[in-house]
Amino acid sequence: MLKTRIITSVIALLALGVILFVVPGYAAELIITVLVIAGAWEWSGFLGVPGSAFRGVFVAVIGGLMAASYLLLPQISALILQIAFGWWFIAFVWALFFPTPIPTVVRWTVGVLVLVPMYVALISLYRTGPEILLFALLIVWAADAGAYFAGKQFGRVKLAPSISPGKTWEGVFGGLLVVALLAAATARWTGNDLAVLLPFCLAVAVLSIVGDLTVSMFKRTAGVKDSGTMFPGHGGVLDRVDSVAAAAPLFALGLGWLGLV
Repeated sequence: MLKTRIITSVIALLALGVILFVVPGYAAELIITVLVIAGAWEWSGFLGVPGSAFRGVFVAVIGGLMAASYLLLPQISALILQIAFGWWFIAFVWALFFPTPIPTVVRWTVGVLVLVPMYVALISLYRTGPEILLFALLIVWAADAGAYFAGKQFGRVKLAPSISPGKTWEGVFGGLLVVALLAAATARWTGNDLAVLLPFCLAVAVLSIVGDLTVSMFKRTAGVKDSGTMFPGHGGVLDRVDSVAAAAPLFALGLGWLGLV
């Protein structure tokens, strides 16, 4: 399993490099759009409604909202990202009380709140600069990789056993340590103030964990382990971007708030 995960990760990183730095901007944005639409299809499996027609309606709704958001960028981006920031705070509180019933209307609503702001954040960050988007993703991946290996080696105390039994507090601290090292290296390389960059990166990493747990709540409620099978060893699109969905909006907002760009 680990070997498969590593091979998939290497291939995905190479593909990401091509998308961000080689293909034309319109093509990169189209690929981002297609991936989020694929994530919408996977989320439709959490809705608890039978038949692909109902799932198609959900995907169409998400696609329509994404199209409207795209056409209104950048004027509407700040509002959408602020709404997302508020939602992810609610999600953090919600995770403390899980398991709870999740009605169908809530599953639809949360799908919108997860997918559309993530799309706006990814497009906005890409337009700010491909290297900026890459750094946002690196924070999430550093937190995830650090948590995985620290959890495997030292994990004892469960983080949220009712949501994701495999996650531990030791893994969280391991992930945050790797993010701190990434922040320190980036501050030295770019000349940014570490006193500003470090807490910002750690906050983004913490919120990425909330995103991971939130999507896991819906997977658990739907009775599925992975959202899909697109990435061998990792699962589906949502399994790869659940953390990004929460982290990217905060990262995009923070760039402006802290003057990091």
